[in-house]
Amino acid sequence: MKTRRAGPVQNPPHAAGGAGEGVMSGKAVPGAATGLPRAGDEGRKPCVSIVVPGYNEAGILVENLQRICDYMETLADRYAWELIFVNDGSTDDTGELAEEFAKTRDNVFVLHHFTNFRLGQALRYAFSNCRGDYIVTLDVDLSYSPDHIGRLLDTIRRTRARIVVASPYMKDGKVSNVPWLRKTLSRWANRYLSFAAPGKLSTLTGMVRAYDARFLKTLNLKSLDTEINEEIIFKAQMLGARILEIPAHLDWSLQKKGAGRVSSMKVAKKIAATLFSGFMFRPFLVFVIPGLLFLALSVYPIAWAFIHTLHYYSQIAAADPGLSFGHALSGAIAEAFKLSPHSFLVGGFSLIFSLQLLSLGILAMQSKRYFEEVFHLGTSIYRNGRTSRGEDLPPGPATGPERSGMHGS
Repeated sequence: MKTRRAGPVQNPPHAAGGAGEGVMSGKAVPGAATGLPRAGDEGRKPCVSIVVPGYNEAGILVENLQRICDYMETLADRYAWELIFVNDGSTDDTGELAEEFAKTRDNVFVLHHFTNFRLGQALRYAFSNCRGDYIVTLDVDLSYSPDHIGRLLDTIRRTRARIVVASPYMKDGKVSNVPWLRKTLSRWANRYLSFAAPGKLSTLTGMVRAYDARFLKTLNLKSLDTEINEEIIFKAQMLGARILEIPAHLDWSLQKKGAGRVSSMKVAKKIAATLFSGFMFRPFLVFVIPGLLFLALSVYPIAWAFIHTLHYYSQIAAADPGLSFGHALSGAIAEAFKLSPHSFLVGGFSLIFSLQLLSLGILAMQSKRYFEEVFHLGTSIYRNGRTSRGEDLPPGPATGPERSGMHGS
């Protein structure tokens, strides 16, 4: 009988994804008792870690985990695999149900947060405990059916990409039974991010992806919530990683089984996070585009003021030829201002504001380049450090013979 038991802290907080408290169900490490092949085994099958985070999912948990396991059994001739479920501080029976389910299989593991730390922290905790060559993240509600796993893995192995994204918004992708408001917000958020980010990706906010595990673990992720999906793309693109998409079907028809479940996405917060993610991808656009708009706004009133100033100047100079240029020009400006003061105000303030924004855009572009250089350097140091400690070889060893009682985020 496999039991969940607490034990001493066996890995530092940063290894589990940051501050916080959590515990792992007591099981043997994959590669030991479970039969998951270890790095260096001759003729071994690729290892896959399926990561499924969840919060208050008791109504659908067991059935959906079973569906995932049943599907992975169909790939057993091609892959060794483990399923890692992260109970992110659920207040219902999610944790207990997950533990009971894990007792039926040697390659199913449960990670627990004592409180709800949100998606980013849950994924980071899982990533630090994955042993596979590839990591696939999946929604527990199976809004993307399990067969997406095989297609993602086929693509990442065939193309040697670092990340493969399941995209319902690319050509041949499909969205079904999603509420109109949510679908519209999601589609436009991804269009905005697609415009901001290089690479012409059509879906940047989706969680269902396949990762090269070794590459993913070098990114040193920081996000706590859903913005972790954009952070991964952002940092991978800075490193020049190859990121691909496959057509996917986002289907919420099974959501009816979860009636009464509350969506974790706070609309206003998600919009703000998306806007910030766009700034993260191309910060200078946040300043340059408004700067150009204000510059265009200033053109007409400034041109009007200039033309009318010349008109009044010619009249004043003709009426009093002995008047100095400076006095004539001042009088012409005064007459034009009397005729339309708002043209001077609107044109002047718009021009000043546009120049400030354009200057900030240039500074933001320079800052982003400096950050990319520092990030490249930091990633190289981090990767070399992991390699020298033997942590960069999937599946890597834990800090002890068992995962039981391992504390993390």
